[in-house]
Amino acid sequence: MTAPELRFAFEITVDVHAALDLGQTQAGHRRVIPIAGGAVSGPKLQGRILPGGADSQILRPDGTADLEARYTIQADDAALIYVVNRGLRHGPRDVLARLNQGEQVDPASYYFRSAAVFETSAPQHVWLTRAVVIGAGERYPGKVVIRFWEVL
Repeated sequence: MTAPELRFAFEITVDVHAALDLGQTQAGHRRVIPIAGGAVSGPKLQGRILPGGADSQILRPDGTADLEARYTIQADDAALIYVVNRGLRHGPRDVLARLNQGEQVDPASYYFRSAAVFETSAPQHVWLTRAVVIGAGERYPGKVVIRFWEVL
């Protein structure tokens, strides 16, 4: 058996509002980051991210963030695509503290990976519902950039 290959599919730039810090809940330290909008560009998908989604996070005691973002893409052809993107972000404590305070840090100084699943009724985008799609992310003040690859 050969190792799977990756094919770059698209990149998203997500504009986000300030984090809502719910503090320590029954599930853990919960933060919710509202999604304000954004852009989608790449060889397999172009469009925009509609406002109204959110990235729901649980911060573990070691600083690792369990991420679950839910949002909707409107493709350039007007098709709607629902996204659930789950991932992990971790790194040195000082880097994570700066990230969580909204500072800009070098993306090479932390780990930010995800796996996304998609729903759509648009036949031209059904490939998204039949593929494993992984992402590598970067967090910046006011935005998140994630590049997605289709696993072949």
